[in-house]
Amino acid sequence: MTRDESRLRLVKLVHTAVWAVFAGCIVAIPVFTARGRTDVSLGLAGFVMLEVAVLALNGMRCPLTDVAGRYTPDRRENFDIYLPLWLARHNKGLFGTLFVAGVAYTLVAWMTEGAGH
Repeated sequence: MTRDESRLRLVKLVHTAVWAVFAGCIVAIPVFTARGRTDVSLGLAGFVMLEVAVLALNGMRCPLTDVAGRYTPDRRENFDIYLPLWLARHNKGLFGTLFVAGVAYTLVAWMTEGAGH
């Protein structure tokens, strides 16, 4: 294995781990809300917003994509991460929709909780 291949593997592993954390947070938001823990859901949403800010400041691209690009000419949607091609292709749309829906659900539940007291 070449030095570039080793570096690309490392970047892909880190990128996949970071993705898994944020995807897990997005999926967990409505779960915690359904369990009455809107405080946790709002905290998770705030954490995800940090990633959204990083993406926004980087032209809606993960900075790790640019790092991975140094080590390969491949530019398929999943060249920089260990995700199936279809998921890498639709990642932002899918998880963006889940995030917005989860946050909306959480905000409605949070406002409803406050109105009941």
